[in-house]
Amino acid sequence: MTPHELLDLAIIPAFRLLPENMDSNAALAMCVAIAMQESRIQHRRQIGGPAHGYWQFEQGGGVRGVLTHPKSQPGIRTVLEALDYDPASDPAACYAAIEHNDILAAAFARLLLYTLPDTLPARNAPGVGWTQYQNAWRPGRPHRETFDAFFEQAWDIVS
Repeated sequence: MTPHELLDLAIIPAFRLLPENMDSNAALAMCVAIAMQESRIQHRRQIGGPAHGYWQFEQGGGVRGVLTHPKSQPGIRTVLEALDYDPASDPAACYAAIEHNDILAAAFARLLLYTLPDTLPARNAPGVGWTQYQNAWRPGRPHRETFDAFFEQAWDIVS
C-alpha cells in the first residue's frame, strides 16, 4: 500500500468516525509519517516482534492505552461501535482486529496522538513531530535518521 492509498482508504475514513476537532492536516501528516516510520506501510505484523497494524501497536501498550485513557476512550468506543465491534472490546480483540482493519488501526493511531498534551506539529517542525512520536509510541529502537524525510513526505501528501 502506498502512503496516498493509506490516507485515502484508512486514515480519512477513520477521521470521519472521530470528532471533527481531531481532523487537521497536522493529524493527517503525523498519522502518515508514523505509519511510514513504524512499518514502511508494508508490514501488518512486526517482523520479529509482537506489534500489529501499519502503526505497529502492541496489545499491552498503545492498544490498552487508547482503550483506557480518559481522552481517547470515548472516541475509540464510538469507532468500535461504528465498525460493528463491541464498544467494550478488550485489548486482545482490538489487537487482533487492527492487524487487518486499517480504518480501526488509523483511529487508534489518531487517538493515541490525541492523548498527548501538546498541539500537533506544524509542517516546519519535524523535531516536534519526532518528540511526539517518541512520547506516544515509545519505540524500542527508534531511528531518528528516517523520521524527518517521512514527516516531510507526509506533509506533501496531505497538503
